Amino acid sequence: MFNQVISRRRFVKDLALAGGAIAMGTNSAESTEQNRSGKLHLACNQYPWTVFYARDNRDFNKELNKGLGEVTASGFDGYEPLANNPEELDRLGPLLKKHGLEMRSLYVNSTLHESDKAQASIDSVLAIARRAKELSTKIIVTNPSPIRWGGPENKDDAQLRVQAVAIEKLGREMKAIGLTLAYHNHDIELRNAAREFHNIMAGTDPAYVTLCLDAHWIYRGAGNSAVALFDILKLYGSRITELHLRQSKDNIWAETFSEGDINYQALSKHLLDVGVRPHIVMEQAVETGTPKTMSTIEAFQKSSQYAREVFAAFA
Repeated sequence: MFNQVISRRRFVKDLALAGGAIAMGTNSAESTEQNRSGKLHLACNQYPWTVFYARDNRDFNKELNKGLGEVTASGFDGYEPLANNPEELDRLGPLLKKHGLEMRSLYVNSTLHESDKAQASIDSVLAIARRAKELSTKIIVTNPSPIRWGGPENKDDAQLRVQAVAIEKLGREMKAIGLTLAYHNHDIELRNAAREFHNIMAGTDPAYVTLCLDAHWIYRGAGNSAVALFDILKLYGSRITELHLRQSKDNIWAETFSEGDINYQALSKHLLDVGVRPHIVMEQAVETGTPKTMSTIEAFQKSSQYAREVFAAFA
């Protein structure tokens, strides 16, 4: 029985992929495309498929062709993979085309708080981004790594200053090649009055560093606080270019994206009120305590259906 969360960092490290406007104009173009089609473009990140497969003692990456078929069958239009290097995208591209999935965004980790490693990390992310652009990717999502994944250490002021400079430099380089950089948060950045999260947001130019809001990690990192989540929306809502969706019930990740601890209807309304229509990506995953009442594909079908209902106005 699957009874623990697979950390994203460990997942990305072990992975071999089986083979306020989006920099403001991109967001507008994407919204126009959605409006013309009359359908909301809904994508799904790779991580939730990996953990759902793991609870059935399956390996999503080894079953990538079948797995992507199930992504499509679940009602998604796009797929957001996690990549360590450009070569991992070589096999993925044809499979995405085969299954009718777009890759409008891609997730890459980075190490930007250490001055002697930041430039190498920037170069690595840019190399992946250039390859992803050939596959019509528009957004590169990055999460600057902590000092030690799962550890209690926090970055000091010197490291935060290095990180803010580095992530803005990465954003400038990204914009120069026609892509948008979106900072993705986890709960760890919410420690100590959310100093790391706010330093990245307040210490960088919105023209180069946008926000991939992971609503539930904000909620959990703030001590399971919906108040804190909506305060973040008030502060940085105009910078949100991508939205990751995950729901919990009684603070445990739910099996499907549905009604629960976070009021996503109110979140959707807030984004519309401030004129932001971000790229929407499902990240409904499982952890210890998550119920198991249905198959993986059934869970994702229910999740995609509910997401389309909540964010229907975005189309």
